[in-house]
Amino acid sequence: MTRPNIVFVMSDDHAAHSISAYGSRVNTTPHLDRLAHEGARMDAVYCTNAICTPSRASILSGTYSHINRAPSIYSEFDYRVRTFPEVLQECGYQTALYGKWHLGHSEVSRPRGFDDWRIFPGQGAYHDPVMTGPDGEEQITGYATDIVTRQSLDFLEARDPEQPFCLLVHHKAPHRPWLPHPRYEGRYEAGTIEEPETMWDEHTGRAQVVREVAMQLDDLRPTDYKDQLPAELEGDGEDSRRERISWKYQRYMRDYLRCVQAVDDSVGEILDYLEENGLAEDTLVIYTSDQGFFLGDHGWFDKRLMLDESLTMPMLVRWPAQIAAGSRVTDIVSNVDFAATLLEVAGQDAEALPDQQGRSFLPQLRGEQVEDWRQAVYYRYWEHDDPEHHAPAHYGVRTPTHKYIRYYNDGLGTPGSSTRIMPVEDELYDLVADPQEMTNVAGDPAYAEVLGALKSLTAELQAEYGDAPYEGPDTPRLEWPTA
Repeated sequence: MTRPNIVFVMSDDHAAHSISAYGSRVNTTPHLDRLAHEGARMDAVYCTNAICTPSRASILSGTYSHINRAPSIYSEFDYRVRTFPEVLQECGYQTALYGKWHLGHSEVSRPRGFDDWRIFPGQGAYHDPVMTGPDGEEQITGYATDIVTRQSLDFLEARDPEQPFCLLVHHKAPHRPWLPHPRYEGRYEAGTIEEPETMWDEHTGRAQVVREVAMQLDDLRPTDYKDQLPAELEGDGEDSRRERISWKYQRYMRDYLRCVQAVDDSVGEILDYLEENGLAEDTLVIYTSDQGFFLGDHGWFDKRLMLDESLTMPMLVRWPAQIAAGSRVTDIVSNVDFAATLLEVAGQDAEALPDQQGRSFLPQLRGEQVEDWRQAVYYRYWEHDDPEHHAPAHYGVRTPTHKYIRYYNDGLGTPGSSTRIMPVEDELYDLVADPQEMTNVAGDPAYAEVLGALKSLTAELQAEYGDAPYEGPDTPRLEWPTA
């Protein structure tokens, strides 16, 4: 049987709720919607650590951060675990990667398992970016999203048509500082964008460390909103504060959504190429993001926290030969499962990645019921009290009905973490009664039994994945390579 081709498109910080196939109220994404209409929309995909480097390491290797040792954006991926591109290259796939890498700068962390690659150093630039490849660095004229698209299409043009390919298209957008291409001028103008229902969340009852994170919309800087803040909005009064927050939100979202539009157009170009060259039927196309993002939800921007807007990853999958058009997958999936799935698609045994901790969800994509599939995802954010956002270290579990979060608030030597230790705090959310996660019921006696059950479930999953629970300041520190 002919092995299918794989196109894996990943953007950075793209929230599912800014994709119209997921019901976005603020923008339209016709090409991403096409993937959903012609394939499957996955409705319960979650990252295991909502920040760029760790998520990317988990996607490549199928392992949690404590296994691959890339827990923060200050980490370096040092290949102590193998990756799915290495396996696919070894079994005859033509492999390529273009765009954002963000897994370190040294020789040891360079991409492996790719016949061709070009990556942005660090976060990369939106306009006229420098890119690094096997032959060194060069500055390329143009807009980052368009450049990555062109490089990807050039690879498809030059491929050997007798061999399958695996192409990773890794867009920088829509990562901060949200610099759109001028061609989107006039779209999503400031003042026209609907505010989320939870934007004025006062965080009453949440953990103290969460109430103190520097991710409030008012923390956005001039380089983020780019217009001159009106003098009348600079006051300390409550009216001025609310007007200023709304003003900043509109400009933040204007540019964020314009960056998303270029990514959507890129997906359209790639889908058109596959159609025009007779490749669509037996090519698996995946669109995802390395994590979610707060789009003013709960008054925040950025990610890191375990609330759903940050935790949820969009995933749209098309493979006409295997996946029914208009499918929906509601089983809980995590980014640790991606590698096992792609290996099965390519006809490879998951044991080719001996350290991987995920499970293939290809049966669900084919419409099969998997009776023993997991009913919870385990999450851990390691980069405690980072220099900019001061997000707390925490872990927890999400089930279809509840979410438990323990803020253990200790960096444990993780790169980028401070040495400050704060008291442990818990949160519990009833996702059926409170889907917007507005009310922390950890202290409610009516939820004592649920809280106890989720604490036990957390311990069970930590034992399953080999992740040690926090036991106070004497908890052993792991060895972390740094970028």
